[in-house]
Amino acid sequence: MSVKRANKKFLTRVYLVYFTLALLCFAVVARASYIYVVEGSELLSEAQELTLRYKTIDAVRGNIYAEDGSLLATSVPIYEVRFDACADAISNDLFYAKVDSLAEGLERILGVKSKAAYKDELIGAREGKRRYHLIKRKVNYSQLVSLKKLPLFKKGRYKGGFIYIQENKRSRPFRTLAARTIGYSRDNVKVGLEGAYDELLGGVSGQRLMQKLSGGVWMPMNDENEVEPKDGFDIYSTIDINIQDVAENALEEKLKQHNADHGTVVLMEVKTGDVKAIANLSKSSEGEYYETYNHAIGSSTEPGSTFKLMSLVAVLEDGLAKLTDSVETGNGSKKFYDRVMKDSKTGGYGKITLQRAFEVSSNIGIASVIDRAYGNEPQKFIDALNRMGLAQPTNIEIAGEGKPYVKDPKDPTWSGTTLPWMSHGYELQMTPLQVLAFYNAIANDGIYVKPRFVQAIKDKRNLIEKIEPELSNKRICSVETIEKVKMALEGVVENGTADNLKNEYIRIAGKTGTAKIYKSKTGYKELNYQASFVGYFPAENPQYSCIVVVNAPSDVYYGNMVAGPIFQDVAAKVYATSVEIHDELAHQNTRFSTRIPYSKNGRVEDLTLVMDELEIPYNRETQSSQWAVTQTNEDVVEIKRRNIAPNQVPNVKGMTLRDALYILENEGLKVQFDGFGVVSDQSIQPGAKINKGSLIKLKLVS
Repeated sequence: MSVKRANKKFLTRVYLVYFTLALLCFAVVARASYIYVVEGSELLSEAQELTLRYKTIDAVRGNIYAEDGSLLATSVPIYEVRFDACADAISNDLFYAKVDSLAEGLERILGVKSKAAYKDELIGAREGKRRYHLIKRKVNYSQLVSLKKLPLFKKGRYKGGFIYIQENKRSRPFRTLAARTIGYSRDNVKVGLEGAYDELLGGVSGQRLMQKLSGGVWMPMNDENEVEPKDGFDIYSTIDINIQDVAENALEEKLKQHNADHGTVVLMEVKTGDVKAIANLSKSSEGEYYETYNHAIGSSTEPGSTFKLMSLVAVLEDGLAKLTDSVETGNGSKKFYDRVMKDSKTGGYGKITLQRAFEVSSNIGIASVIDRAYGNEPQKFIDALNRMGLAQPTNIEIAGEGKPYVKDPKDPTWSGTTLPWMSHGYELQMTPLQVLAFYNAIANDGIYVKPRFVQAIKDKRNLIEKIEPELSNKRICSVETIEKVKMALEGVVENGTADNLKNEYIRIAGKTGTAKIYKSKTGYKELNYQASFVGYFPAENPQYSCIVVVNAPSDVYYGNMVAGPIFQDVAAKVYATSVEIHDELAHQNTRFSTRIPYSKNGRVEDLTLVMDELEIPYNRETQSSQWAVTQTNEDVVEIKRRNIAPNQVPNVKGMTLRDALYILENEGLKVQFDGFGVVSDQSIQPGAKINKGSLIKLKLVS
């Protein structure tokens, strides 16, 4: 009985265990069924979200062009190349049959490793079953094209395991040229044109399905993007790269000569406001000069004597003075309330006219006239400045414009000396571009034009938007006042502080400026100066306006000696290459002294166009040559071939500077010139072997 009871008890326990296990299995199955039916799609989605994700694919950023179509900024594609060593179509036999030639091709194209090293790497990737093995980052397009032709790789991704991902790197073909104005847009910092037009340049991003592999690496699931990105629009700027190059070189040369801290040059077209050149250079700790800050746009400082033009316009427009009025400047020193003002000339100028005071930049002369006119009503002077828009920024599209500041009589810092010192550019602030815009309005017969940096937006070759010049609907002052101050500005160059800029080729009108630099800690105690010159040319029919500012020169600091020569270099370049200026000169003198005029050497197409237009008889020696020499006979001009031999210095004698620059710079030579007219001599003789980057000096005569 005991045995039977024991067996029965054992069986009961066994059944209990089986029953418990059965219940557990049922619960597991039930839970699994519930998960599959009810929660399955949600969990599957979560799992896929961890391993599959749509990644943003950046669009190709639009290009920025100079006015002639030269690239200032572009996006260069670079590629990351990888290898799926376990692609389904790659059998062991195929892999080991091709791995030698594939490794040899990688060595030849990429050159980073030896053939043996590449072979070991590929075999290791195969044996390690790596689906996304890195071959190389930063592969250029030509390398990619060659890689696509290699054994295995030429079969594509699924049959040959070849994977590549495109990225876009921003590049500036002219390197540092106008670097700060071109700018950049990255890490939420937007600078220059890149920042101002970021949305248009940036395009529309695409999407690509990516799978997360071990090690946190994301691999594209397909060869094509799921949503293709849309390329950004192209921006066509107003910058002239040739003038920009001259401006930067002339500025750098003078900054080095005077060991100055920084400087800026801006050249603007009078009628349109187009900024043709804008150079900003600052000295580094190593003593070299780079574009690190856009001083022309961002640096709002006391302008000094260039502001005397604004004071002159105000007093003439309000009818409180005439250019012929006399003003006593004494011996060069005069006390206004508790401060002594001095002129730069030892002994002073004595009694002179207002126009002469402006021409010689007499602080005392201008201050005396303004104090006499507005001393009892200083608000009237401020109102005159405000009517001219001097308290308003230019509102250009580029970020970071410095705010102009014109002190008001209600300001607690206003004193009896404020008005005399404001009259020659102190206790107020303006940026170089704001000063230039005012002078440009004077050159444009009183019509203010907003500075323009971009003239068109295009989608490849299709015009999206043409950006028209923005002109004010009213003059900053009357035509009568404009004519008077133009005469005064011309007098500054003809027989005033800037007479060193006078030349027989092009007439300049403008104003010198020398200002003490105020520092927040030391005030004006440290003798640092800002030298400037601003004006326009040709004076008789203004086409371009320009400002030059040099900050903290270490030796001489007068505007005519430091800033003036830079202005002159830029004007000479524009004179030598500007069709507008020469067209105007041609209209002024259309009669020939002889029946057949003298002809310069140059491009055949240009020569024949001019002669056809003027109905000048000529014989053309050849139809195929691009360049020609001319011989003027009694009844006809002979146009003969000028050969430009490859790798030899061309003969540019007798050519205009424009044609000579075109030929020589295209041959890789750096050009320096002196004088005006046509080339009379060249430092490297024709026929010599060309060494790229060599300097060739040209002498020009009229």
